[in-house]
Amino acid sequence: MRLIISFAALFLSVILLQLSSGGVGPLDAISGSVLNFTTTQIGLLGTGHFVGFFIGCWWAPRLMGNVGHSRAFAVCTALGAMGLLGHTLTENPYAWAGMRIASGLCVAGAYTVIEAWLNAKVTNENRGRAMGTYRIVDMGASLAAQLIIAVLPPAVYVSYNLLAVLCCAALLPLTLTKASQPETPNAPRLRPKLAWRCSPLAVAGVIVAALSSASFRMVGPVYGQEVGLAVDQIAFFLAAFVAGGALAQYPMGWLADKYDRRWVLIWLSGVAILSCGITMAASGTGTLGVMLAAGFFGFTTFPIFSVSAAHANDFATSAERVELSAALMFWYALGAIASPYVSSALIEAYGPAALFAYVACGHVLLIVFGLSRMKVRATPEERTSYVYAPRTSFTIGRLLKRSREKR
Repeated sequence: MRLIISFAALFLSVILLQLSSGGVGPLDAISGSVLNFTTTQIGLLGTGHFVGFFIGCWWAPRLMGNVGHSRAFAVCTALGAMGLLGHTLTENPYAWAGMRIASGLCVAGAYTVIEAWLNAKVTNENRGRAMGTYRIVDMGASLAAQLIIAVLPPAVYVSYNLLAVLCCAALLPLTLTKASQPETPNAPRLRPKLAWRCSPLAVAGVIVAALSSASFRMVGPVYGQEVGLAVDQIAFFLAAFVAGGALAQYPMGWLADKYDRRWVLIWLSGVAILSCGITMAASGTGTLGVMLAAGFFGFTTFPIFSVSAAHANDFATSAERVELSAALMFWYALGAIASPYVSSALIEAYGPAALFAYVACGHVLLIVFGLSRMKVRATPEERTSYVYAPRTSFTIGRLLKRSREKR
């Protein structure tokens, strides 16, 4: 309880941020449909979000170094609120995509500040409990954010205003806390080649993880509408995906620590292909079938990023792990930028089933690449511990570094 109280301001800011930023993606997709945006234009909104996310991951550590934690957090949340409120000024999809860049920048920047602050305050004694609480808070708020669209009418001022209020409210816990600001850490060097040097398979894995997650979360509402789900049902459809991913963390972590992680990735991708087929087939089985299929899809695809990151860390030195985490996030962000637009274009051309056909193709390629990499080198005898890795900022590696000690 003392731990929760001591980090209450940080965790409350995480909850409010997730409710705001997590809710805008599905709300935009449904609102875009109401406003007669094309499916490709709706996908472009998701691409805009991840463009902003990528910019924010790179820029936020430098901003924090120049103006401090609290002011950097205020700048990022202000940009996020402006992006949300700007939706009510125009119905132009390309303007909305530009506003989603501001929202994505807000997410990356705010999480960079929160994670830097959290890392400075934890100790070796409470690091495990702090990280566990942080993951639960982040995942729980993400789940709630998918459900919030069930009560937000699409394409109206009130809905975007409410999300903007939540974004502004995230300022209060962190700026009003009496705790002193920690020293600003140096920004990690961005070395994408480091991830490839450590593990080409891990790079492929995080790109496929982005392909799966970004496509589903940004374009999934369009798929839900195409297969006949109501708005409140789409909320549960997206929440089922997040819940499935949360439930997968423990069993997949156990498997990744017990068996060769390359085989875990290959089998996960194989089951992910099966889940894509089941999800496509479930579109005609009724609401319950669609929900269960979405949960299974999340269960099979969500852990791929963390398994890939654990595999890459097996080949890295302790001094490289912070920069390796940033490099993996770089590759994830690149995959996430492209995926919503590509998947939406495929849906527009070939129908809703094309979303999962696209994801399945990505996993087929990951299986082929994984099998080829197994012929190149053996896995190391000493391995790091599996850690659930949130995809939040380039600085998350500082929080995870000590959790990845050699077993």
